[in-house]
Amino acid sequence: MEKDFECLSGALLVPAAAATLLAASLVLLPGAAVLLACAAGLIGAVIAAVHHAEVVAHRVGEPFGTLVLAVAITVIEVALIVSMMLAGGPDKAALPRDTVFSAVMIISSGVVGICLLVGGLRHHEQSFRVEGASSGLAALVALATLSLVLPSFTTSSPGGTYTPSQLAFAAVASLALWLLFVFVQTVRHRDYFLPATGTADENTHAPPPPAGQAWASFGLLLVSLVSVVGLAKVLSPAIESAVAAAGAPKAVIGIAIALLVLLPETWAAVRAARADRLQTSLNLALGSALASIGLTIPAVALASVLLDLPLVLGLAPKDMVMLALSFGVSTLTLATGRTNVMQGGVHLVIFAAFLFLALAP
Repeated sequence: MEKDFECLSGALLVPAAAATLLAASLVLLPGAAVLLACAAGLIGAVIAAVHHAEVVAHRVGEPFGTLVLAVAITVIEVALIVSMMLAGGPDKAALPRDTVFSAVMIISSGVVGICLLVGGLRHHEQSFRVEGASSGLAALVALATLSLVLPSFTTSSPGGTYTPSQLAFAAVASLALWLLFVFVQTVRHRDYFLPATGTADENTHAPPPPAGQAWASFGLLLVSLVSVVGLAKVLSPAIESAVAAAGAPKAVIGIAIALLVLLPETWAAVRAARADRLQTSLNLALGSALASIGLTIPAVALASVLLDLPLVLGLAPKDMVMLALSFGVSTLTLATGRTNVMQGGVHLVIFAAFLFLALAP
């Protein structure tokens, strides 16, 4: 774990400082100095979140550790999306779709690509359990299709939307698939998500931290994640203004939000790949993508029905092609149980195409 960070007492001080900065930003005028401080606090909170997530993970073991981080940040991400929907009204009808689609593309092409490239450069080849990765990818493909693709083809409701009954079905199906995956991951087939081989990571054989330290880290993890998402929301008006000034499509806002809130998981996944723990990286990546859909869609569907908020879920044809390309390549990547830099490079090219086409559709 990040010993230098802990020795400097950053593990305790940074979450408190980030939370204080978040509270102060709510009463201060959003000037350039405040925004820069918020950006610095967000980066510090990301580092702190990853550190405390690793402490908790080392205590509870895999795959529970990766599940803690994925679920915690997704729950807070859902709160951020719903709050922005409430504040923006009809103008934010497509924000959940853009954010969820961006999260899936960022994870399946960007995060996985970086992990495979970093791990391949350092260790040449890395291995993982095909059984766990393939079951996670199958659930992700089904969730994304039901939530983001089918609304563009149904005929009962126009404009990429679902009728209330269709939306209810998609929400229940999303939550059910996610819960089934969690059951398989943590109970029925937990061994599918454990490392296929030994690891050179220095913490593998280290004794787990005491329960008190683990609970303290869990609390500080929640503080750090709340600070990450809260500071991201503070920065979001500046991001929206920059997007509008650049003449970029509104979908870029969803990408920016997804990039910010996925920073802790991305950092943790890349560090795990560098330490030759690719199984942990894939658990984080697939688990985060599944939680992003499996928890976000039911939450925004409920908010849409109860608060009579417009909700557009259907993707444009270009985005469907990018999603299909990412899933197709991911299927090939996860088919053998071994990876190298070539696969990482392919994923990163897809990620670059996703970003470029978002700016120049």
